[in-house]
Amino acid sequence: MGKVYLVGAGPGDPDLITVKALKCIQKADVILYDRLVNQQLIKEAKPDADLIYCGKLPKMHFMKQETINHLLVKYAKKGRTVVRLKGGDPFVFGRGAEEAEVLAKQGIEYEVVPGITSGIAAPAYADIPITHREVGRSFAVITGHCKNGQPGEINWEQLANSVDTLAIYMGMSNLSFIIDQLLKAGKRKETPIAIIHAGTTEQQRMVSGTLDSILEIVKADKIKNPAMIIIGEVVQIGENLRRLKNIQWQEDLKEVIEAY
Repeated sequence: MGKVYLVGAGPGDPDLITVKALKCIQKADVILYDRLVNQQLIKEAKPDADLIYCGKLPKMHFMKQETINHLLVKYAKKGRTVVRLKGGDPFVFGRGAEEAEVLAKQGIEYEVVPGITSGIAAPAYADIPITHREVGRSFAVITGHCKNGQPGEINWEQLANSVDTLAIYMGMSNLSFIIDQLLKAGKRKETPIAIIHAGTTEQQRMVSGTLDSILEIVKADKIKNPAMIIIGEVVQIGENLRRLKNIQWQEDLKEVIEAY
């Protein structure tokens, strides 16, 4: 019997992979990898490793979850070392627990290798601290897309009134619904919000505004998935940090010009 590693590949920047995760990739006989896994990590595989793409797009899955589960069991029972390579962390909206349950029921040994999740990495790359001791003493990670579509089963009222910062995954298609639920729950329309597209990658883009203005901003800038939605006063901290960095850059440039 082989062994399956449920591995988090991190949020996009290949340098954010953990040492343990990289070792798993390098020794794997079979790698089943997701759409958002950086291709540079796939190149770390052995030349004779079987590479199986399991990517999922919104409303379009290249491979059904049941098929992925079947392949994990099939290759493990053949005595092979299998890596299930997922973007971010396997247990943060990655269906890792579902796959672990299937393996456990089949008596197959598995190990979870955590990865850096985009809910903390994307805002960090955009200078937004997910926590701050003055305005961000708590944060929640939330799915913006449930099994049946809109995340209507989430207790938005509780989140709006008890958590300082919300980090919402997979929420772009339901952004209008999410904002509407938060406003109905009592969240101020002036609450800062940032949308970070392709966080930690070379394609990263960010727009920011308020709950009252962000829909028009997103439409104008054509921001789409994959994207992290960050809601809370910490967004303002990020804007201040970027302003200070820009001032320093301008001062440094001025000194260089004066030196010449």
